[in-house]
Amino acid sequence: MKIYSVSDPEFRPYGKVLSGYDTAELVAAMNAIPLPESGTAYEPAIASLEACRIFKCLNNRAYGGMPVQLGMCWGHNTKLNCLEYHRDSEINIGTGDFILLLAKMEDIVDGKLDTAKVKAFRAPAGAAVQVYETSLHYAPCQVSEEGFRVAVVLPRGTNTDKPEIKPQNDEDKWLWARNKWLLAHADSNEAAQGAYVGLVGENIDIAK
Repeated sequence: MKIYSVSDPEFRPYGKVLSGYDTAELVAAMNAIPLPESGTAYEPAIASLEACRIFKCLNNRAYGGMPVQLGMCWGHNTKLNCLEYHRDSEINIGTGDFILLLAKMEDIVDGKLDTAKVKAFRAPAGAAVQVYETSLHYAPCQVSEEGFRVAVVLPRGTNTDKPEIKPQNDEDKWLWARNKWLLAHADSNEAAQGAYVGLVGENIDIAK
């Protein structure tokens, strides 16, 4: 598949690159956290990252004073596996270049999304990349065998334990964690764990 840049016009419907943020201290703090030997890890909030000066800037400027959390997704990944969305934008900052696999919420039809609708975007190291609420996304993909480290900024509490609800509509069935609605591919570990299978077509692997 073609891999666009987040600076290309094709990225505009999905998000934008934020200017005026010094990410150097954050990148250094992220690099101090070891990579897992295989697979990916995710923590919604990491104290050493939230101690960086950029955390307050993101809180007050990017989110207008709303309480946020600064965590990280890191490890090794080349596959789509799932797509998720939140009720708000997400900001990603990588220690190195990384790739986002994205689709639009409007492409969900009758609870299914064809993975042929997914586009790939490469983000440069240190850039603050905003992914809009209407853009479905999941774990970043690496651009080299070294793996990836990507900061994840979201409203505080996102991706923690989900509320106990009795589903009243189809979307309620997709709720996988707090403020996290998930569509899984049948081949994914998440599907094996009971996540709603909403992705049809190829489970994209950029390594191919």
